[in-house]
Amino acid sequence: MAGLIAIWALFGLRISRAATPLLVLLVTMNIGGMISMTQMADLANTPLYLAVSLFLAFSAVFFASITAVQPSLYRLIFIAYVVSAVATSLLGIAGYFHAFPGAEMFTKYDRAAGAFQDPNVFGPFLVLPGIYLLYLLLTGPATRMPLLAVPLLIITAGIFFSFSRGAWGMFTVSAVLLTGCLFLQSASGKFRLRVVVMTMAALALLVVAMIVILQLPGVSEMFSNRAQLEQSYDTARLGRFARYGIGFQMAMEHPFGIGPLVFGTIFGEDTHDIWLKMLMDYGWLGFVSFLALVLWTIAAGFRILLRDRPWQPYLLCAYVAFIGNIGLGTFIDIDHWRHVYLLLGLIWGAIALEYRHQLLFRPALQGSPAPAIAAG
Repeated sequence: MAGLIAIWALFGLRISRAATPLLVLLVTMNIGGMISMTQMADLANTPLYLAVSLFLAFSAVFFASITAVQPSLYRLIFIAYVVSAVATSLLGIAGYFHAFPGAEMFTKYDRAAGAFQDPNVFGPFLVLPGIYLLYLLLTGPATRMPLLAVPLLIITAGIFFSFSRGAWGMFTVSAVLLTGCLFLQSASGKFRLRVVVMTMAALALLVVAMIVILQLPGVSEMFSNRAQLEQSYDTARLGRFARYGIGFQMAMEHPFGIGPLVFGTIFGEDTHDIWLKMLMDYGWLGFVSFLALVLWTIAAGFRILLRDRPWQPYLLCAYVAFIGNIGLGTFIDIDHWRHVYLLLGLIWGAIALEYRHQLLFRPALQGSPAPAIAAG
């Protein structure tokens, strides 16, 4: 990806004016991380950590730039994402059931992890392709339903067997938001009825699948354990919730942060909260930059969310998945999740496309001929 970004930059990569805030805020956030690094006595692997942060920031800008120029790439990106999600879901499921010798390498803590190191990243990674397939299922022709239902069930099973409470919640919230947006977008009573019926059918299928899966040995016990809202590591004396209070108090005393990854060396566990992560690792400058980026992304995306555009389905799916990821970020660090930066790029690409669309059609609205727009 780093090579691809560099090559594309040499041969005409252009950043849209509308996507400039994405670049500025992500770079400012990383400058906050560099300032925070100066507070450390031992740098250890911090330069590499910040290099990855900056690379991920540029990857978001890259995706925004290429989709803004060539919106047909949205379809390619989403198809590739679905294929990779199905593949890694199958690996995770195979690992969970020990389908072949050595398959346990695709699990961690007896939970499906696929090709990921952590089931808590594996599960959320699957949400966007799952939501996209759900969108196609709700809006596409009935003849395609069996073709879409199979990969959707595989991805949903991957999310389930990750036993990630965050992934379960993300997928549920994103699916509800998607259904609500589709319901509001259309004025057709027939389409709204279709959405309601298809949603009920999908829920019924999911319930049946859950009942069957819970009959499998060991699954019911793991599900009961993971379904609890509070785990022992949340409420212990220095558990996750206690560390939140301590961390936010430290942020008041250290406005420049304490250095990337230092919090984990002090308390034995990382922050597990993206807002606290920003304060500790990127300082108040990084925190304000990231907060501004999130609020700007949500507001600008919402403003164009339901407009009838060729790229609107991709924006809608990316937007509801982004909301889910940010909600999950309250309980886990997401600053190095590659798919979060992909989501940012997809949303800001649509923001840039809408900006260009408005510029091209403004003369027509004022009574003069509008220039032709290339399809794609």
